[in-house]
Amino acid sequence: MFQHLPLLSFLIWSPILGAMAVLGFAGDDNPKQARLIALGVALFNVLLCIPLWQHFNLGTSAMQFVENHAWISSLNIRYSLGVDGIAMPLVALSAFTTLIVVLASYTTVNKKVAQYLAAFLVLQGMMVGVFCALDAILFYVFWEGMLIPMYLCIGVWGSDQRNYASIKFFLYTFFGSILMLVAFLYLGLKAQTFDIRHFYHLPIAYIPQVFIFFAFLAAFAVKVPMWPVHTWLPDAHTEAPAGGSVILAALMLKMGAYGFLRFNLPIVPDAAQHWYPLMIALSLIAIVYIGFVAIIQKDMKRLIAYSSVAHMGFVTLGCFMIYLIVAQTGTMASASLSLEGAMVQMISHAFSTGALFIGIGIIYEQMHTRLVKDYGGVVNTMPIFASFMVLFAMANVGLPGTSGFVGEFMVLLSSFHASLWITFAAGTTLILSAAYTLWMFKRVFWGEVANDNVAKLKDITCTDKCVFALLAVGVLGLGLYPNLLLPVFHKTVGHVVQLALASKIV
Repeated sequence: MFQHLPLLSFLIWSPILGAMAVLGFAGDDNPKQARLIALGVALFNVLLCIPLWQHFNLGTSAMQFVENHAWISSLNIRYSLGVDGIAMPLVALSAFTTLIVVLASYTTVNKKVAQYLAAFLVLQGMMVGVFCALDAILFYVFWEGMLIPMYLCIGVWGSDQRNYASIKFFLYTFFGSILMLVAFLYLGLKAQTFDIRHFYHLPIAYIPQVFIFFAFLAAFAVKVPMWPVHTWLPDAHTEAPAGGSVILAALMLKMGAYGFLRFNLPIVPDAAQHWYPLMIALSLIAIVYIGFVAIIQKDMKRLIAYSSVAHMGFVTLGCFMIYLIVAQTGTMASASLSLEGAMVQMISHAFSTGALFIGIGIIYEQMHTRLVKDYGGVVNTMPIFASFMVLFAMANVGLPGTSGFVGEFMVLLSSFHASLWITFAAGTTLILSAAYTLWMFKRVFWGEVANDNVAKLKDITCTDKCVFALLAVGVLGLGLYPNLLLPVFHKTVGHVVQLALASKIV
């Protein structure tokens, strides 16, 4: 029954309609009512994900909950939606993260509350649309549409340099996406349809494949972000409000990796197979070099932002190692393990890094500084807060038993079959992440109370405890029992690996 209901459309448009309700029925005069409406909409979307998860068929790689309607018939552009084992967990993650952001806003946002919440509800609808779109032009509309609310989020509710950071974020992501649109137009004209599924079986010569590969790379590498187009992220994270940083880390970075899995690997496999050494090299630079850059940061948010670049390097490494793994071992099992590890890393990074950004936002609201040197001994005044932050810091390090360990271990295990040196280089992230995370944690939380401002800090509220408890369940649940998630990936990842290894040159 649920397979025939427009669940995906509800998940896309209900938060957008909810944003209108927040603006229309609450406004600046009643922030409490704005929060209640936004919370109700966010909870409704989380509940919608329950039948989506329960009735998802694990035994097929085909798109499910498909909706297909005419949109712009003269151009053969359709309103076409569907999810598979890669998209469905990301849709659920979008709903969950929006709920977290709405709850966290109770203690971190005090100005223009209705507009703030409305921006994030619209952003949720756009992001779910990106993960569900089966028509390339529809995908592009949602992809570009989400830039506007995030641009406003940074520009209106950000810190002192918010204008610079918001413009930089917009320009990087917008211009990177223009080439993606050109690639979509070429593929659509060649296939006589913009249905992404038809692109998977479209014969393409090698030279056009290369141009399409780099057109996609321009859009997705910026979004991940990969080195050297990562420079917008530390500025955006540093200046964005806590909710904006959470959405950036938990979801928007994942869209770049999702693009690689949905477009680069299956649509232009010959170009991907030829250029995978470049992608592995860029991933390793992100893991190692950016890890060293994170160590010297003095601003806590900037440090976590750089750690995001390093951790997402693991995701892109897992995506493109499949070619080297198959070349060295001849088996697809390890290649599938690498892709599944990348997916687990995407989900895990959302929990741990999102929690760290919320935590930094909580103490920033009381101290009005993010510099490590201004803190010390926070555990003495905020013991419950410090306890939660220890858990999320350990997940960021990749401690066994937390979600941060699972994805990295799967990628390292699969890459070990192909190259000891790549595994060794990638494994340095375990040392580097421990160095910068524990260094920051020691300076901020441990020791004697550093000054009167730290002595006046108040521990987290019940709402914040609820937020951290939900994120802790994700970190520990995925860390202790990853099979909660892995069966969802199996069939779809196996299908992506098959497409990525099948030549399309006529």
